Amino acid sequence: MITFRQMKTVDIPGGLSLCRSAGWNQLSRDWDLFLQLSPDGCRVAIDPEGNVVGTVTTVRYQNHFSWIGMVLVDPSVRKQGIGIRLLKESLDILKEVETVKLDATPAGREIYLKLNFVDEYPLSRMLCEEVIADRHLGTDARPARIEDISLILDLDREVFGADRRAVLEWNLVDSPHYAFVTEEKGNITGYCLGRPGHNYTHIGPIIAQNVNQAIQLVTATLQHCLGDPVIIDATHFTPAWLAWLSSRGFVEQRPFIRMFRGSNAWPGVPSKQFAILGPEFG
Repeated sequence: MITFRQMKTVDIPGGLSLCRSAGWNQLSRDWDLFLQLSPDGCRVAIDPEGNVVGTVTTVRYQNHFSWIGMVLVDPSVRKQGIGIRLLKESLDILKEVETVKLDATPAGREIYLKLNFVDEYPLSRMLCEEVIADRHLGTDARPARIEDISLILDLDREVFGADRRAVLEWNLVDSPHYAFVTEEKGNITGYCLGRPGHNYTHIGPIIAQNVNQAIQLVTATLQHCLGDPVIIDATHFTPAWLAWLSSRGFVEQRPFIRMFRGSNAWPGVPSKQFAILGPEFG
């Protein structure tokens, strides 16, 4: 009785309803971006009354790799195979793509393993319920400007492994007060972005040459989040990074596992990515 079709703008309220049911952070602007980036690559599951009861999105990052996200199923119709069907729909959309990536929960990982995904590295969603000012913390990071985007993209392509100009410009233009860079001799050596969400401000991506630089960037961004709840989807490559987040009041809300299917010929430099943009975008 469930039908599957291409997602359209009219389906965004249904997608948002699923986000609220799951406690996810996305806003209408996030769904708008998915449909802009991949107008033919997002799917919904529809019940007999015409309600959206499931979603999946795909984003292509040139010919390097593609991303699967927003796998949501209404609680009232779970365990009916809808999620698996949506995943298979997304893989069919991306069947010509050599590498497909996603960020999985531990429970979701068991499903993805059966679909030939393998683990790449762990992540933790770190939550600070309320950002508190710390007058002893200084920073050398400066506010990012739109004219910095070319240099930011040069750095990001190296670390992320693909060009994601549209996503980063969307983030920087809409939320410039969360965007900071570090630089040396006119070259951008690190950057941090952030964006609003339904439940929390989401800081990321954070790309830096070392942990001290990452701390400088986040310290600057947190000054614009005082009193707010904040999440950071942090990588585990540098123990001192997670220790610093803990010292600022962040605790692990839940773990993720970055996974891929295919060759992963464009892995980037994950050790320089201290936090991701989010599991829905990579």
